[in-house]
Amino acid sequence: MDATSYRAGSRDDFDRLYRDSYARVLRTLLGILKDRTAAEECLQEAFVRAFKAWPRWRPDAPAEAWLLRIAINMASSYRRRESLRTIGETVRRFGGPSEVESVDPTYSTELLDAVRRLPTAQAATIVLRYVHGYTNREIAASLGVAESTIASRLATAKARLRDDLESKGGAIFEPSR
Repeated sequence: MDATSYRAGSRDDFDRLYRDSYARVLRTLLGILKDRTAAEECLQEAFVRAFKAWPRWRPDAPAEAWLLRIAINMASSYRRRESLRTIGETVRRFGGPSEVESVDPTYSTELLDAVRRLPTAQAATIVLRYVHGYTNREIAASLGVAESTIASRLATAKARLRDDLESKGGAIFEPSR
């Protein structure tokens, strides 16, 4: 995540940012959202928005961190829209039988389900730290918050995950890092 290796407004540099960061940003969104289609949709929209804003990007933060912030904001908006849609469907079905949601077996582990139940900011922090191995400083730059906020979010998210998994009789969340 080297800020000096990209020039704002350079189409070639944006193309390189796309190639270099696509897989990492997609994995981040997969860790936050429920399915691959939603993650790819958010990622595509994030790249469109980033491309439009590319001439105004400033290298005071790494380009990938800037892109991650845009992508995480897209995922957060997606989750809000899905939540509203789900509430609307529930209201329409009130009194009727509930549908069984089909679950992609790739993402059915207890821990991933618990991470998805976290608020978006906490889920993003957990994924960036324990899936991608970013430091608190890198996560703070990605999300545009203070490094102390990241430490607090991690502690809160780990406690919520631990409580959630213990209440369901699952494994206790004890990350190795």
